[in-house]
Amino acid sequence: MCQHWTVRPIRITGLMGAAAAMILAAQGVPIPSAHAEGCPDAEVVFARGTTELPGVGPTGEAFVDSLRSRVGAKSVGVYAVDYPATTDFPTAVQGITDARTHVLATAAGCPNTKMVLGGFSQGAAVTGFVTANVVPDGVSASDVPAPMPPDVANHVAAVVLFGKPSTRFMKAINDPPVTVGPDYLAKTIDLCVDNDLVCDPHVSSFSAHNEYEEAGLVDQGAAFVANQLQASWAADVPTPATPPSGGPSTSSHLPLAPLTPPGPTSAAVPVLAAGPLA
Repeated sequence: MCQHWTVRPIRITGLMGAAAAMILAAQGVPIPSAHAEGCPDAEVVFARGTTELPGVGPTGEAFVDSLRSRVGAKSVGVYAVDYPATTDFPTAVQGITDARTHVLATAAGCPNTKMVLGGFSQGAAVTGFVTANVVPDGVSASDVPAPMPPDVANHVAAVVLFGKPSTRFMKAINDPPVTVGPDYLAKTIDLCVDNDLVCDPHVSSFSAHNEYEEAGLVDQGAAFVANQLQASWAADVPTPATPPSGGPSTSSHLPLAPLTPPGPTSAAVPVLAAGPLA
């Protein structure tokens, strides 16, 4: 299933057996950072491809570097999904479990951190399944982690998938298709290099599977994610209250003058000062 040529190893995948912030900055409006101590502004949770060494892999490293160059002073943490990433594809479920556990822990411990879920090749399949809202057909619920609670999606700013295995590829290895859950679909970018057999169901070439950085798709993914992050950070900026249209503005430093009823005041009926509201 996974072929390695003598000239260049090919990273093949499979899976389990079964610009708003820029305007605000220009206006001098502060953008909030993650408040909990030790929590980054954003964190990339990335799963490497088949046979790549532990870590986020070459595609993941290139993506993180490109993303950091696009978010200015914002801090970007990285978590490498811990799983075998071997050609024994059923073990990929360990990656789903590990990524899910880390995402839930981050959402609870660093609620202001914006998470980015990503993966390459087999890792893209792992990440795709992490977002799923249901257990795939034909898979026993006892064999895989339960879908994440829906509200966790509020902590995820973007999902980026490089070379996600196609339905044809997954069928060939007897696994269900990778389907991004509905809570994550609008914030997902799914990138496939032309002629990549793993993700393109209409070709038969393996060589393109290593060319995501060279083809510019890593930068494309980073640009998409950076925009998603900037929009998410901008949405956290509190909007100052404004007076009604045409009405006078008030200052918090000056007391308000007492209100007097219109028309002449009768001497026989004194005007009472307004007391505190009960």
